[in-house]
Amino acid sequence: MSALTFAVALLFAFAVDRLWGEPAARWHPVVWIGRYLGWAGQRVAPQSATVAPHWRAFAGGALAWVLGAVVVGGVAHGLQDALLRLNAPLAGLLLGLCLKPLFSWRMLRDEVTSVESELARSVEAGRVRLARLVSRDVAVLDEGQVRESAIESLAENLNDSVVAPVFWFLVAGLPGAAVYRFANTADAMWGYRGTRGGRHWEWAGKWAARADDLLSWLPARLTAILIAAVARRTVWRRLRAEAARTPSPNSGWPMGAMALALDARLAKPGLYTLNEAGTPPGRVDVARAVRIGRDAVALLLAAACVLLLVAAGVA
Repeated sequence: MSALTFAVALLFAFAVDRLWGEPAARWHPVVWIGRYLGWAGQRVAPQSATVAPHWRAFAGGALAWVLGAVVVGGVAHGLQDALLRLNAPLAGLLLGLCLKPLFSWRMLRDEVTSVESELARSVEAGRVRLARLVSRDVAVLDEGQVRESAIESLAENLNDSVVAPVFWFLVAGLPGAAVYRFANTADAMWGYRGTRGGRHWEWAGKWAARADDLLSWLPARLTAILIAAVARRTVWRRLRAEAARTPSPNSGWPMGAMALALDARLAKPGLYTLNEAGTPPGRVDVARAVRIGRDAVALLLAAACVLLLVAAGVA
């Protein structure tokens, strides 16, 4: 019964995402998480670099992360427990409504597509739109680099914003998806090696960065498998080599898989180049990348529902 309820929740959550997208900011739990992290970050991160290791900043960041994760996971657990006491169809629908804000495919797709649309107007317009997706300095990027960055962001966020939350929902229910979203948001806000927003994050954000690495490890590789499966051209041995080119233990997998699927070169100047023998992505490649992402999401949803239905039959 529980597995069937979770299948209903997953299907309904994706239906809501497709039809309506994100809830208003005042109702969005990720916005609430961001406000807490912004408040806590101002208190745990020093305003200037200090002699490493800065154990006080590290301990403060770790404690603030753990407290936030416990609260988020506890609220999600209580909400899920209350919903599962209802009749199964209603519980599934309401659980799906609670799950929806913890992942986002429609917004990711629309943002990446909009970068290409703005590039058609001007490079500067494309840069401005790209800045909504990435944290890197977009002012120095040319047209090709803007396009590469958009595709890289699509691949990386396919994991962070879709596959990983669904993975942790299957593993640990609503609390799993909620804690993952907390961890990923904390990494996005705190996981920097230098100074950002007037605060130094080298040690204050280290726990958040490592926690996100750990929780994203399996989903990132699953995302690469999904991309490879729908593209039908990625060689696993080549993918391992491409993934190793990035400094991140996880982001290289979906980005490398996308580069090979498109047979395109994707690079971040000074850090990495993926599929170096590939051609620079053109206008059609952003649309191709979005289609690959769409098909990967569809495959993920189908596989998840099959697993849940099998689990329900076994139970």
